[in-house]
Amino acid sequence: MATQAATIEDAVSYSDPVRKEMVKRAMIAAAVGTSIEWYDFFLYNVAAALVFPAAFFPGSDPYVGMILAFSSNFVGFVARPVGAAIFGHYADRLGRKMAMLTSLFLMGGATIAIGFLPTYATIGVMAPALLTFLRVLQGVGVGGNWGASVLLAGEWADPKRRGYSTSWAQFGAPAGMLLANGALLLMGLFTNDEQFAAWGWRVPFILSFVLVFVGHYIRKRIEETPVFQAMKKTGKIEKLPVVEVLKHNWREVLLTCFLRTGQQVPFYIFTTYVLAYGTTVLGFSRNLILTFILIQAALSMVTIPIMGHWSDKIGRPKITAIGCLIMMVWPYIYFAMLDTKNIPLLAIAIILGLPSQDFQYGPQAAYISEAFPGQRRGSGASLGYQFASITAGGPAPIIAVMLYKNYQSSTAIATYIAICAVISLVCVYLLKTEHASAH
Repeated sequence: MATQAATIEDAVSYSDPVRKEMVKRAMIAAAVGTSIEWYDFFLYNVAAALVFPAAFFPGSDPYVGMILAFSSNFVGFVARPVGAAIFGHYADRLGRKMAMLTSLFLMGGATIAIGFLPTYATIGVMAPALLTFLRVLQGVGVGGNWGASVLLAGEWADPKRRGYSTSWAQFGAPAGMLLANGALLLMGLFTNDEQFAAWGWRVPFILSFVLVFVGHYIRKRIEETPVFQAMKKTGKIEKLPVVEVLKHNWREVLLTCFLRTGQQVPFYIFTTYVLAYGTTVLGFSRNLILTFILIQAALSMVTIPIMGHWSDKIGRPKITAIGCLIMMVWPYIYFAMLDTKNIPLLAIAIILGLPSQDFQYGPQAAYISEAFPGQRRGSGASLGYQFASITAGGPAPIIAVMLYKNYQSSTAIATYIAICAVISLVCVYLLKTEHASAH
């Protein structure tokens, strides 16, 4: 498997000045592009915790309304593997750049439409139905974008610096979160609660059109990767890459999916569920929690490239394993600090939430993409990465709400996160074994 990929990539030079310029452009495009995609996706996450229960699922008690809102949020995660399959296919067949540009427009269009969507009070049950449909389109878009962005950055880069180069695609997650939470926080500061619920939350969704325009301009300036060009010249383009990757690399797809468990579950609990927990259970204001999440995201934008760089130095498995070990302990400390209801401790816990999982997240793009050969990399890496949206990230806030409802204790949620970290640690070992057997 790895040998096949190396055969294609050995044919291209990493010292060419033109290539060095393209590496810079690809890293910028990956960072900016994924920031825009995640801005769109995370806007929905935050709104699902703060706005959508009342706007689209009224008449339910707070617990049921929250479950319904997070469930509509979950369908976006279910749709992400669909986007991975569709755009992964075209990334392997027609090129990484085309897949990246198309997914950007799909994601942006769905987000803008949510901003104009009438609520339940206006059109009744059609409102949550249309909201769910648009969330599906968002999921398809973000599911296709990640793989194309990572491949564009990773295949232009020298393999010795691939962890750092592809970490800029990961950088887009906290950057998008910073933009999304910042936009909603800004609207919250300039509107009262009634205005925010009526129209204030819509403005950040509608303004997505500006980001889409910027992202398109930047991505148009990137050429197709030399790896894909070499595959075209040598006739190594797969006719049905998704079928082939599930036939020949199904183990890698499963292992990379479950590798993400110990990172993606805490990610969505530390960024999405904490909004609901902090406001409804602990009784803090929405703006206070959003402020700490903003600082958390800003810090993560620094730690992600650092972890990607370290993975180039000491190896992806080692840095990821360290992250898994941290996540077996940190959730208990995290919730213990939250439950004191002491604002300084609350701030420390939330702010350190994302950096604590960046040991796993920073190297993840390179770690996953390197598990697949070049001619099936778009499909394989995208599917492995996005299947975790169904098994880990999507259900995480729902499971957290239900665990607290049943046990009335945050310890149950911390234990859930710790178990997920164990699953990822096992996958680190199994991926090393699978890689060794491929040679």
